[in-house]
Amino acid sequence: MLRLENVSYIVNEDNTELSILKDINLTIDERFVAITGPNGGGKSTLAKVIAGIIKPTSGKIYLDGTDITDMSITDRAKLGISFAFQQPVRFKGITVMDLIKLASGKETTIADACTYLSEVGLCAKDYINREVNASLSGGELKRIEIAMALARSTKLTLFDEPEAGIDLWSFHNLIEVFEKMHEKIQGSILIISHQERILDIADKIVVIAGGTITAEGDKDSILPEMLNATDGCRFFVKNNNKE
Repeated sequence: MLRLENVSYIVNEDNTELSILKDINLTIDERFVAITGPNGGGKSTLAKVIAGIIKPTSGKIYLDGTDITDMSITDRAKLGISFAFQQPVRFKGITVMDLIKLASGKETTIADACTYLSEVGLCAKDYINREVNASLSGGELKRIEIAMALARSTKLTLFDEPEAGIDLWSFHNLIEVFEKMHEKIQGSILIISHQERILDIADKIVVIAGGTITAEGDKDSILPEMLNATDGCRFFVKNNNKE
């Protein structure tokens, strides 16, 4: 379980303090959590704070009761946090098999790697020895990245807008992969996304705008109201009045 207590992140720009995250309190113990909200609202910053890429200005972060606030990204990875960037990195000279072995952190056979690739809809024999370079499309890279996540099977896997930079056909297939991953993964998946189809397969939706959580709950209570609201912006404004 991941828990954030009063997490804030402030940057200085032109001698002015900008609050990117403001007193975020959030608990994640569901299998599939989607974080959504307007651009610039703090979604990607929150993901990077959780992964350890940036350190919060104040507040605490706990993973299964362990304070990880001051831990490096490497130490968090060892404890079981994985992070997938919007644009997967390409590695000239490194094969798909090499990456899956590195991700698993244990002895991995070709048969094991082929199983992971098959889970994400890739023909293993066509990819296992391919270099992770410019010859791979964005959709292929996304699938390989998810295969790595399956190989790692960590407590918490974060995806920052996995639909970014891929075509419509690849996106439809990506949804199918996440649906399968939802069923098979043992830990939690946290996805930053605007896409309704991704939100629709989440157990929990968190809306972030202006650096604060403006709505939070299961998809059956949050998603219909977001889609049917006459004022589409109302979920992006903090409301402290409970009816």
